[in-house]
Amino acid sequence: MIGVITAGLFSTGAVPETNSYESIATVTVGSGGTSTITFSSIPATYKHLQLRASCKVSGTAADFPDFMIRFNSDSTYTNYFSHQLGGDGSSAYANNSNSSPTATGGLVGDINGSTFTGKVIDILDYTNTNKNTTTRTLSGWDANGSGQARFASNLWINTSAVTTIDLVVRSSPTTISEYSQFALYGIKG
Repeated sequence: MIGVITAGLFSTGAVPETNSYESIATVTVGSGGTSTITFSSIPATYKHLQLRASCKVSGTAADFPDFMIRFNSDSTYTNYFSHQLGGDGSSAYANNSNSSPTATGGLVGDINGSTFTGKVIDILDYTNTNKNTTTRTLSGWDANGSGQARFASNLWINTSAVTTIDLVVRSSPTTISEYSQFALYGIKG
């Protein structure tokens, strides 16, 4: 019968876990902006991390404000690889990179200079020292009908457990604008 669910039909016997996400830290950018957001002393008690952001940039380089992520203060550009897919409703693109000397981090997409960009960045198995750290990012913004949506993935060529995360704007002298917010969560495994 359509629309009828028999009791127990979808039961697996497992009790669903609640409160899977725990807040670790939140940052709100103050007056004057900043070029870097840092989360340090990250506890190693979670399976994954998730970073949520609502941010925009200001400055003369706002036409190319790539948003970079660095782990454990590693700014060696050849240690990061990225892939991106994106589109604006009328065209799409795909690219990959081993960053560049000016990037010094893993590329997780643009921040818009005129409106706030939403980002969700998953940092997978951040304490596993048997493999490289990977991320996946979903981001986008609406600029009154001309926004974009993007998906990015990154690989950090290092097997160290992640204890510090730096978020930086690639193009100087661009800064992360006042009122931008970043929240780091731990995900239970």
